[in-house]
Amino acid sequence: MLIYKWTDGNDKDFQRFYLKTEEYYSSIVGGIENRKGFIPYNISESITEVLIAYIDDVAVGCAGLKRYSETDVEIKRVWIEPEERGHHIALDMMAQIEERASNDGYKRTILQTREIMEDAVGLYKKLGYTQIDNYPPYDKLDGAICFAKEL
Repeated sequence: MLIYKWTDGNDKDFQRFYLKTEEYYSSIVGGIENRKGFIPYNISESITEVLIAYIDDVAVGCAGLKRYSETDVEIKRVWIEPEERGHHIALDMMAQIEERASNDGYKRTILQTREIMEDAVGLYKKLGYTQIDNYPPYDKLDGAICFAKEL
C-alpha cells in the first residue's frame, strides 16, 4: 500500500535518501570533485518540508521544499528508488509538493537539475515546467539548468 508522509529535512528516511542522492549525483558527473560547488546549497537540514512515499512501511521516494524568496520555493531532492520508478510516484509527489507550495502562499516553484538527468528533465517538462535562466547560486555553477512553474 502506497502512503505519503510530510516531515522535514531531519527525518531519518530523508537523511538516507540524501546520502543516496549525493552518491548518485557524484557518480553521474565523474566524482564529488566535479560538484563541490553544488554541495553547500543542498544541505538536507535546510529543506524545511519533505514528502516521503512509503510502500508497506518502506520509504521509496522523497521530494522537498526550501524557501527561496517570498514568492518562490525551490523543489529539492526529488528521488524515487529505481525499482519503484514507472509507477507514477514522482507524478503524485510533484502534485502534492506543488499543492503544498501553493497552500504555503508561494506563487512559483523553481528547481535546478542537470541536462544529463534526462528522466528528471522529461518529468519536469511533462508537468509544465519551463527552463529559465539559472538563478543564484546556480548561475555560477557549470552544468546546472533551472526550471520554474507558476502555481
